[in-house]
Amino acid sequence: MERKGFTLWFTGLSGSGKTTLSSLLHHRLQEMGITSVEVLDGDVVRTHLSKGLGFSKQDRDTNIRRIGWVAQLLTKHGIPNLVAAISPYREVREEVREMVEGAGGKDSFIEVFVDCPVDVCERRDAKGLYAKARRGEIKNFTGIDDPYEPPLNPELHLKTDSATPEECVERILEHLIAKGLLPQGAEKKRV
Repeated sequence: MERKGFTLWFTGLSGSGKTTLSSLLHHRLQEMGITSVEVLDGDVVRTHLSKGLGFSKQDRDTNIRRIGWVAQLLTKHGIPNLVAAISPYREVREEVREMVEGAGGKDSFIEVFVDCPVDVCERRDAKGLYAKARRGEIKNFTGIDDPYEPPLNPELHLKTDSATPEECVERILEHLIAKGLLPQGAEKKRV
């Protein structure tokens, strides 16, 4: 079976579990022998591809468009990619969906809403970013003084306050198999 490129776009608040899920899924895919998988983590991308951008709506949209451009390029060339980025605004996420599906076809963009209440995200916050935002030390912090627009129709809606990361990854794998993006039985394969 020829492997089709796709973009799994994890969106949600800081601390919701996007990086955890993309890392765990990346590991599982490699165990299954799918080694040409790329991870585009929002924090890492900001230090390289989007260095110098701030957190205004315009800068956030530019950052997401840049990540989307890389994701569509990978998808076009048959490389599965996992994007973990807050991406707070629906409109630019939809632009990225169109860009990726234009390169990879229908169903090549899978929006994964990593849903977690802000109070749980705050408790998980090892960097103390929420506390700094609440004290006014960080401005335009998503979920505190900047909006987050949840997806209206995500392909996957994962509630990370009530499901374990492993359970969430199993749901993602089931979805990818059902859509024909991974072969049947792939989730059981270990190399």
